[in-house]
Amino acid sequence: MRHLFCAAGEQAIVQLMQRPVLLGFDVDGTLAPIVARPDDAQVPTGIARRLAALSQRCPVAVITGRSIADVRPRLGFEPAYVVGNHGAEGLDHGVQAPGLSLLLQRLQPHAAALHAAGVQVEDKGLSLALHYRLARDRDAALRTISELLTELPADLRSFGGKCVVNIVARHAPDKGDAALALLRASGCEALLFVGDDVNDEAVFERALPGWLTVRIGRAQGHSSAMFFLDSTAEMSSLLERVQRALGP
Repeated sequence: MRHLFCAAGEQAIVQLMQRPVLLGFDVDGTLAPIVARPDDAQVPTGIARRLAALSQRCPVAVITGRSIADVRPRLGFEPAYVVGNHGAEGLDHGVQAPGLSLLLQRLQPHAAALHAAGVQVEDKGLSLALHYRLARDRDAALRTISELLTELPADLRSFGGKCVVNIVARHAPDKGDAALALLRASGCEALLFVGDDVNDEAVFERALPGWLTVRIGRAQGHSSAMFFLDSTAEMSSLLERVQRALGP
């Protein structure tokens, strides 16, 4: 993976913006900096203004792990499309997961242990998130979570993230499914997608020729993104380049 602001990356941006393109973004760790408390996350005003301006030129999509109701007030602009719960909310799929309610019931007797370990359980309706960013001992918190999720209901699956363990319906769409569905709905030929976490790899892995995929942060392991940016601080520069490539 190369930094996006190299010669090849700059050329890729220019070429992409010559076609009808959908601009897709994750939120936490991408448009909005990662914060200690998820409730405090907000897209910075400058980024929101640039996205509002870009949305007048081409469709903008937000594909996030948050619920739609949670993420909308945090954006500061109105995208053409919002998909939440890692791809499970906002698409016409009709996936049901009774196991989520069952799992919540199983976790209730362990509420004190989770609290003591610094784990916050977030019920998003179509998914659950067990956050441990505020834990004093993150390794111990993750062990506590892993022990409680040893036997998930058969209709669920779990995956990690940045100081979070997510649980979703086993057959729910992921972000890759969402990206392809939104591309069809928008009528666009190409996609720019920027993300930073494990669930964004579903988009990176399914990128088609002519797409441009960007990871925020240098991957500690393998990533299928085409390019990377060092941090959310470079998002403003990326959006400026996209706007410039669109022309007057």
